[in-house]
Amino acid sequence: MTGKLLPTTVVGSYVQPEWLVDRSNLKGRLPPRVRALEMWRVAPEFLEEAQNDATLLAIRDMERAGVDIITDGEVRRESYSNRVATALGGIDIRPGHANPVPRIAGRIVRERPIEVDDVKFLRANTDRMIKITLPGPFTMTQQAQNDYYDSDEAAAMDYAAAVNEEVRDLFAAGADVVQLDEPYMQARPQVAKKYAVKAINRALDGIDGETAVHLCFGYAHVVHERPEGYSFLPELNDCVAREISIETAQSHLDLKVLDA
Repeated sequence: MTGKLLPTTVVGSYVQPEWLVDRSNLKGRLPPRVRALEMWRVAPEFLEEAQNDATLLAIRDMERAGVDIITDGEVRRESYSNRVATALGGIDIRPGHANPVPRIAGRIVRERPIEVDDVKFLRANTDRMIKITLPGPFTMTQQAQNDYYDSDEAAAMDYAAAVNEEVRDLFAAGADVVQLDEPYMQARPQVAKKYAVKAINRALDGIDGETAVHLCFGYAHVVHERPEGYSFLPELNDCVAREISIETAQSHLDLKVLDA
């Protein structure tokens, strides 16, 4: 990729500055699944400009640190998943239960590009390789209230088709790596074993670029007990993604698990 034996990158997100987001708001709630515009400190008419400024700070920090594959820090997002999940057709963003989630009220379709401008901004502001992330189809299904499809698997496959369209445009916009975030494969492994890999493979069908799938144990400030191993890892041998990104440090995971 970069010519280095072990090129460095970040999972995706970077610390959002205090002047941009209300961190106490984020810490005092579960990760938002629908939009959470109240977390932004900047007025709506200036928000895009402020997010661009914060993204530039994240890019320059990564460059100074010597990171080889740069992300945009996910600075424009209220969580890793809600921005994409609520931008799709067929989704009703009215609260579904106590922790509001997207409600599937019709067929899931991608009506417009979602992160393409993010990639273009990132590509214009660094000469290093770049990576963009987006939530995977299995995780979006598990985070939604399904009031339309006969099965969650059917919903996941339409999520996957929408993700596939987005991934194609992200590479066309200049991305070197596209990563699907799929933490719910670890959180709900028994369900994941039924159709998660099938959905990911559909999301990446026909994609020639460098692709990755990310698993983790959840937000550290929410999930304090870190398991010693993954409940869903060998299954990814059947996944068409070229890279697997896993959390290891906080859980002191033995990397020998990757030998398989």
